[in-house]
Amino acid sequence: MNSEAEIRGLGKRLVSSELIAQQELLEASNSARKEKIPLARYLVKNGLLGSDVIAETASNHFGLPRFNLTAIDRVSLSEAVPLVDEKLIKKHNILPLQKKGNRVSLAVSDPSDENAINEVKFNLGSSIDLVIVEDDKLQELISELLESNVEESSNYDGLDNVDLEDIDIEVIEDSEDEDPEEGVDDTPIVKFVNKVLLDAIKLGVSDIHIEPYEKVYRVRYRLDGILKEIARPPINIANRICSRVKIMAQLDISERRLPQDGRIKMKLSRTKAIDFRVNTLPTLWGEKIVLRILDPGSAMLGIDALGFEEDQKQHFLSALHQHQGLILVTGPTGSGKTVSLYTGLNILNTHERNISTAEDPVEINLEGINQVAINSRVGLNFASALRAFLRQDPDVVMVGEIRDLETAEIAIKAAQTGHLVLSTLHTNSAPETLSRLMNMGIPPYNLGTSVTLIIAQRLARRLCQYCKKPIKLPPKILLQEGFSEAQLENLEIYGAVGCEKCNEGYKGRVGIYEVLPITDSISRIIMESGNTIQIADMARQQGFNDLRRSALVKVANGLTSLAEANRIT
Repeated sequence: MNSEAEIRGLGKRLVSSELIAQQELLEASNSARKEKIPLARYLVKNGLLGSDVIAETASNHFGLPRFNLTAIDRVSLSEAVPLVDEKLIKKHNILPLQKKGNRVSLAVSDPSDENAINEVKFNLGSSIDLVIVEDDKLQELISELLESNVEESSNYDGLDNVDLEDIDIEVIEDSEDEDPEEGVDDTPIVKFVNKVLLDAIKLGVSDIHIEPYEKVYRVRYRLDGILKEIARPPINIANRICSRVKIMAQLDISERRLPQDGRIKMKLSRTKAIDFRVNTLPTLWGEKIVLRILDPGSAMLGIDALGFEEDQKQHFLSALHQHQGLILVTGPTGSGKTVSLYTGLNILNTHERNISTAEDPVEINLEGINQVAINSRVGLNFASALRAFLRQDPDVVMVGEIRDLETAEIAIKAAQTGHLVLSTLHTNSAPETLSRLMNMGIPPYNLGTSVTLIIAQRLARRLCQYCKKPIKLPPKILLQEGFSEAQLENLEIYGAVGCEKCNEGYKGRVGIYEVLPITDSISRIIMESGNTIQIADMARQQGFNDLRRSALVKVANGLTSLAEANRIT
């Protein structure tokens, strides 16, 4: 054994400073590895070195500031801790202390553990600043925080005590529009609308539908991708509810013949506000309203929370860190494309990069990114915004959607001239995306040299961890569903049951992905004007899972049910 090769990082500095003998450190390092704990913790726990000595040495060696954990701002800490998965905090003994803009301060006792720091950094999706703290005090604080559940599992927990009358909506009070129900006491209407919005936030709903019919007026929530009816207000108050929502969204309440788009900012407290995107649509029996809840926290979840398999995640990260190329995310409406794009942008959002986005509409505001809202009425479409971006010295460009040949041509030109471009398309699979672009009129040689990665995705409902139960199916059925003979040996699949903690056996959603890097072989097929089937066959030969196979992997891992996999694939 080469002892010199074994000693590196913080341990090397401890030996060179004659704080511990080389052989003693080697033995401690081996023991720490066996116990699966950090070296610094082992040294302190076994009385070999004091935590203050280790912290001082680490600070001097790596040129990083020391931090006194007793002086931590508890408010900033409570906001920062939920940014990192609890498992990573425990695993690596690393704690986020404070978030400012797109930078997070991380407390570490051993900054030489680059794998741990990089894993946490990817989970954060932010730039980091390291500070050195004493290991034993760091461990105590982590235990205290995690045991007392300082980190919240949801951005919307703790809303049970919000008073419906105290909710503040940013509206224009001096609107000149005449309310058709003027003179009527609308207090019950205000409370009802506030309750509908607040309940949706608590449940984690993505969309609210308020729908008038001839004899029925109903409210539905889209929860985990499925619409469910939750209320039937009296039909005679339909216009008053509609007017209230339109006032909140700063829309013209006298205009009932044309669709309108607006936005609501709902202030729940001094520090918590939720945005809603609002659209009204004139129907036969009145105006239907759909509100999309915009969750800023979804962009900060980090790449590990999206549901990529490990190889898929690495392909995505590799494409993101290239200086040029086109990354396309495809799938139907509501499949999570926006969250995937924002997660990628968050990883790229550093002081060294100029990032511009064109969106219709801008759903989530991100500090440090130049976001442009498309306005076709004044001639600001995706193509014109993209042309302007290329004169703004960009490093990264995101186009909300490639809808026409002009936008596609400019995006590909940008990808070929030293820019990283991210965008979306509405196609069913990754191979179909390439055929769609060729059918739009993009020359095959341009696609083969510019597109670097295509991600097709769906969202599957996640099985409730409290009530899911194993189910047995005949091997013949499982083989017909797409499982391989090798998978059947230890395969255990689960079905939905339903309990008080979930929604008919499901709670939350998980991403199902088809990640297709454009390899040399696939690029050759594209340049030869190959079709979707040829591209899909080559992807399969090279070991890239399609959506169906990826869904079955989630089923085999117990994350979703076979019925749900069949529903979305």
